[in-house]
Amino acid sequence: MGKALRAETADGPERTCIITRAKGAPDDMIRFVVGPQAEVVPDIRRKLPGRGVYVTASAKAVAEAVRKRAFSRGFKAQVTVSETLEAQIAVLLEQDCLQALSLANKAGLVVCGFGKVETLLASGEPAGLIHACDGGEDGRRKLGQSLHRRFGQEFAIPQIKLFTSAQLDLALGRTNVIHAALAMGPASEAFLKRCQRLERYRMDAIADGISEASLETAPDGMFEELSNEAMASDKALNEGVEPNQQT
Repeated sequence: MGKALRAETADGPERTCIITRAKGAPDDMIRFVVGPQAEVVPDIRRKLPGRGVYVTASAKAVAEAVRKRAFSRGFKAQVTVSETLEAQIAVLLEQDCLQALSLANKAGLVVCGFGKVETLLASGEPAGLIHACDGGEDGRRKLGQSLHRRFGQEFAIPQIKLFTSAQLDLALGRTNVIHAALAMGPASEAFLKRCQRLERYRMDAIADGISEASLETAPDGMFEELSNEAMASDKALNEGVEPNQQT
């Protein structure tokens, strides 16, 4: 008999986490490859050559993989792992989000400035709002009120507060970006999906004391959507499941 076909997802074949044994879409995991010095290298975009292993995209899962030497078992070779691997991944995920935001901007899907955001809210349904995490609360509150006046109190969209004004400036090629909005489109969806992955990773790090990331950086309305997934991952970790081989 032939090999069983792996389950397919919208992002490609399902992968198995080497530490939790949970199966999921590639976008819900982090791929790792072995570098030229036998070091474990995170492959956020899943484009690096060579055999890869996958870990659930959470700081806790990465920490467990390091602690239990799951990478050496997964690669069937002695590999070295950086002591700052979890922090490195957080930075890479953040950079990935900002690159996706830049692409959405180049596609004409991002408007910046309080007035332009209000205009977008008045003219059509936005894909999401972006607020600098170091910006004032007053502007966020007023835009939230505008959103509810236009679409009703039950209407909810992602409100991203993951990045500083300086980071948004660099990604969007503007100055002093405090508020921005995303129009509907594939590039906006890609950015929001990456933000969801970063938010989950950050919140997991906070819960386990791995990172000092601020709760203020968590986007409104995303953590609740991720909670069931995170609980399933934590359950597998707590049961002490042994890692499997991943190709």
